[in-house]
Amino acid sequence: MECKVTLHLFSSMQISDILTKERILCNIKVNSKKRVLEMCSELLVTGTAFTSYEIFDSLVERERLGSTGFGRSVAIPHARVAQSNRTLAAFLELDEGIDFDAIDKQPVDLVFALLVPENSTNEHLEILAQLAKMFSDDKFCDKLRKTKNVEDKFSLLTQWQASL
Repeated sequence: MECKVTLHLFSSMQISDILTKERILCNIKVNSKKRVLEMCSELLVTGTAFTSYEIFDSLVERERLGSTGFGRSVAIPHARVAQSNRTLAAFLELDEGIDFDAIDKQPVDLVFALLVPENSTNEHLEILAQLAKMFSDDKFCDKLRKTKNVEDKFSLLTQWQASL
């Protein structure tokens, strides 16, 4: 008798469930990690009961634990917040890379920010794992950088599939 085991690495949540075109910015001119986190906060506040200051404080608090500069010129700032019942994401492409204290010391130009409910630990880790895999794909990141409008970036981000 043959036994098949299916391993589900990720929850059923898709990037399209947490990211909207309205929370994507392209070719942004910034010169500091602080300003990037402020912009992420301003994008993530839409549809929440929080202020952008509260979200900013949560993102900064997480950065104090260690940089979310993932490497490969990508950062994934994220925060878990109480009194939230849904995960939200924002994406920024910077016109030039900035110092983000990344593990590989490279400047960051792609930023994918997350705001996750405090009690969604597994979901949070699954999304971070999915994003790490996505942004480790050099061909994907090259395509993302070459794509110049929000609609095309949204399509790339929401239709990405891990290659087996």
